[in-house]
Amino acid sequence: MSAHTVDEILAASAAWVWFPRDSEHVREHLLLVRDPERFGGGVRGSQVESSLSPAEVVDHALERTRAWGAQRFTIWTSSADRPDLEEELRRRGAEHIDTVAVFARPLDGATVDVPADVTVEVVRTLEQVRAVDTVNVPVWQQRPLDAEGLRAEFAEVTAALEAREGFRVLARIGDRAVSTGGCTIDDGFVRLWGASTLATDRGRGAYRAVLAERLRRSATWGAKTALVKGRISTSAPILARAGFTHYGDERAYRLNPAA
Repeated sequence: MSAHTVDEILAASAAWVWFPRDSEHVREHLLLVRDPERFGGGVRGSQVESSLSPAEVVDHALERTRAWGAQRFTIWTSSADRPDLEEELRRRGAEHIDTVAVFARPLDGATVDVPADVTVEVVRTLEQVRAVDTVNVPVWQQRPLDAEGLRAEFAEVTAALEAREGFRVLARIGDRAVSTGGCTIDDGFVRLWGASTLATDRGRGAYRAVLAERLRRSATWGAKTALVKGRISTSAPILARAGFTHYGDERAYRLNPAA
C-alpha cells in the first residue's frame, strides 16, 4: 500500500471515534455516544451529517442527552461537519474546553529519540493492565478498574494483540509505570490513542518512548501512516518535532443539557 493522500488522512480522522466498553451510541444527524459511569457518564457528540439547521441539530443532541439522563454534553467539531455547528454553539454560550491537532506522518523512516532511562513494553499480562490503570486514573480523572473491569480490559488487549489489530504499551522509569498509550491498525493507518503520562514525570521522555514503540511495531505489522490527535497544550509540540504534519484542528465545546 502506498502512502495515504491528504484527503484519505482527513477522511480517516473524521471517521475516528471511540466507543468505550459498556457505552451506548446512536447515529441520527450526528453521532452521540453515552459514556459509562467510569468515565463520568456524559454524552459526546461528533460526526455531524444532517440536512437540519445547526440549531435543530444541537436541539436534537440535547434532547437525546436529557433522555439518557446525562448531566454533561460535549461535542467535538471538525471541518468535515455538515452543517458546521460552531457559530450556533458559541451563540448558545457553549464553553470551549479543548482543542486537538490532527497529525499524520508516513511510518517509513519514522524515528523518535528516547532517553536511555525509559523502558517500554507491550502490554500482555493482567499485571501490566493494572499498571496501565495506575497511570490512566489520575491523568484522565477516571475511576479505577475493579477486578471484573481489569479482566475485561485484559481480554480486549489480548484479543487485539493476537489479531494484530492493535496493542497497548507501557513505559517505566526504573520500576515505576509512568506513561502508556494504545493504537489500532485499520486500512493501512495506525491510529494512536490514549497516551497519558503522570504529571510528576512529564518532560523526561516517557511519552516519546511510548510513541516510538507504537510507530516501530505498527510498521512491522504493515501500517503505512500514523494518525494521531494531539492536545495543543501537551503532546502537539512533541508530535511536530517527531516529524508529524498538522492537518487541522478539532475543538470540543460543552453545553448544559438542562439549560
